[in-house]
Amino acid sequence: MSVRRLAEDQVQPAIFAFNDENSVWAEATIRKYPAGRQQSAVIPLLMRAQEQDGWVTRAAIEFVAGKLDMPYIRVLEVATFYTQFQLKPVGTRAHIQVCGTTPCMLRGAEDLMKVCQHKIHHDPFALNADGTLSWEEVECQGACVNAPMVIIFKDAYEDLTPERLEEIIDAFEAGKGHEIKPGPQIDRIFSAPEGGPQTLNDEIKPVRTNLDPHPSAEEAAAAASVPPADAARPKDTAAETNPSLKTPATAPAASAANAKAAEAQPLSATAKSKPAPKTPGSAVEGAPPEPGAVSGDLKPKRTRRKTTTEGES
Repeated sequence: MSVRRLAEDQVQPAIFAFNDENSVWAEATIRKYPAGRQQSAVIPLLMRAQEQDGWVTRAAIEFVAGKLDMPYIRVLEVATFYTQFQLKPVGTRAHIQVCGTTPCMLRGAEDLMKVCQHKIHHDPFALNADGTLSWEEVECQGACVNAPMVIIFKDAYEDLTPERLEEIIDAFEAGKGHEIKPGPQIDRIFSAPEGGPQTLNDEIKPVRTNLDPHPSAEEAAAAASVPPADAARPKDTAAETNPSLKTPATAPAASAANAKAAEAQPLSATAKSKPAPKTPGSAVEGAPPEPGAVSGDLKPKRTRRKTTTEGES
């Protein structure tokens, strides 16, 4: 992890104060936080101070600490921890942060750094001759799929080639950086595939949407005349749900007739019911015995002999 220190005393300004516009903004930002929590505005105020002067000075840190009633060391900890805060003077027109993490390195980040060394200065954080440009190598900036990329102030420029980065640097040096479109520098939308989507690009029209015309009155009447299907209705053939059967409470005569009809029917597993023999003389209930065979009730029962302790049975 790199050590981040404030700039040398000879480049530090003596005082710092927000201009009128930023003063109004700072007061409104502090009021967003509840009473006793105003110190949570330390990062927005430090970033605003950097946007005003181009970098975070010692005087700006002291000013923010006093405005938020915070110890100086607490604000210094925040400023030195986050690499988004520049603790030394940077280019007034562009400070280029080149991502050097693995995805960007694999796709040409070293070539982008060579462009910065050639166009700006050999050493990072060093200003060019006019003091308008500077650069540095940073860690991942969150656009790995569009590698390689750089960030200039708050905007990301992705899918870069050395030639395209040279054009961007020249535009910022000429004061025309606002004319460069941020984001991918090739034919893609955000992180979509280059050249447009490659899959799921067939247009599928829904069967029915609210935008389709509603059916006419004749069509609606014809659809309503179709009886509903019975596919989803439960089917129950139990006697309890048979509407033809009556109960003694509602129809005593019909109930008695139903009872007599039930008594006339043979019961299962009785002599009156039709047997289903397998073979003659089988043990199936209701089957006739084989000629000469002894039925189960007439068979002699076998008994076990009981042996006494003396061996007598």
